[in-house]
Amino acid sequence: MRTFVGFYVLCLLLGQHLPLLLADDVNFINDSTQNLCFATRLSDFLPPPYSNISDSMPCTPLWNTFVLRYLENRDNVMTIIVSALYTTGWVGVGFSRDGRMVGSSAMVGWITKKGHAKIKQYYLQGTERDQVVPDQGELQLQKVPPVVALHGAMIYLAFQVKFTVRVPRRAVILAFSTAYPSKLGRLTKHDDKTTVIVDFSKKANGVTSKETSDSTEKTKHGVMAILGWGILLPLGAILARYLRHRDPLWYYLHIGIQFTGFIFGLATVILGIRLYNRIQPNIPAHRGIGIFLLTLSILQVLAFFARPHKETKMRRYWNWYHHWIGRISLFFGAVNIVLGIRMAYSGEDGWKIGYGFVLAVTLLAFLVLEIFRIRGSIGSPSSHTPPPFETHPTSTSSV
Repeated sequence: MRTFVGFYVLCLLLGQHLPLLLADDVNFINDSTQNLCFATRLSDFLPPPYSNISDSMPCTPLWNTFVLRYLENRDNVMTIIVSALYTTGWVGVGFSRDGRMVGSSAMVGWITKKGHAKIKQYYLQGTERDQVVPDQGELQLQKVPPVVALHGAMIYLAFQVKFTVRVPRRAVILAFSTAYPSKLGRLTKHDDKTTVIVDFSKKANGVTSKETSDSTEKTKHGVMAILGWGILLPLGAILARYLRHRDPLWYYLHIGIQFTGFIFGLATVILGIRLYNRIQPNIPAHRGIGIFLLTLSILQVLAFFARPHKETKMRRYWNWYHHWIGRISLFFGAVNIVLGIRMAYSGEDGWKIGYGFVLAVTLLAFLVLEIFRIRGSIGSPSSHTPPPFETHPTSTSSV
């Protein structure tokens, strides 16, 4: 170990390029860096979505005071938070295909002399200052804005980037300078830099990284949606349409099942909001339909308490409103479930097959029952209930 440290210092003194270091091998350079993973709660000062997931992110000390936190989802979108000791100047983290600075793209952040936070992407075309181009690069940043925060003596760079493929090991370039960038964003020469090979499939201390939290939330959201909008609410509607000859049984079954389905639907929305705040996915259609369905379901619940008596003229219009709002809700509920499965489980057939089976059974049941209703076998109270009295033709006789 002493030999390695001596070689490391010698490289610095001679100004040579540092060799590639494994993240697990550089921890001993500054053992106190390990404590930086536990000394601060990032959720206290970082904005969403970083504050919502930072406490569950694996934390890895890299080099000097640089600490890396990361979390990658199923869509190869990685949330990255890099922190380092900060006084003046800038700090940066880059990604390279071959471990070299040239050809890499980097995120660089700093706090201006006036206290303004700045963060930019840079493309490193060469080793000269003019070849470090601001606001360019190959990193596919997501719609979530990158963030720079100064907390105590540490600066934090947080951003989301999408990688085209999931690669366990990546070459990460770390650099810093105590001199501020120019007003146009041109970087000053770095004071020091290194390249570290980071195994993004592992947590700190070598524990394999898992997406258990996000995956569990997605599963709960999907199960609640299928139970509520895919099974219970269609079942309640079917009973109300085809069980009218069992009065008042159909009514109590309809109310009980629809209210239970509403509870599942509400839970679906709550879980969806929590999941959206955590990972900030780009799903405007799915999210918009979900809000639309929540609004319609609340209107249906309110309509139950405003249900007029059968004898009133308003009952006809109330029935028309109640029936069509329900049908529209069921249609868009099925559409939104399909959208959610396509976006969250695009590479998995289990969810598609499962909901496809549920939808097929529902449509088949509706088709069969509708045929019986048209034939007069079910659905009408008069089909099984005899009239209260019958009239028969009688002959009149003259007296």
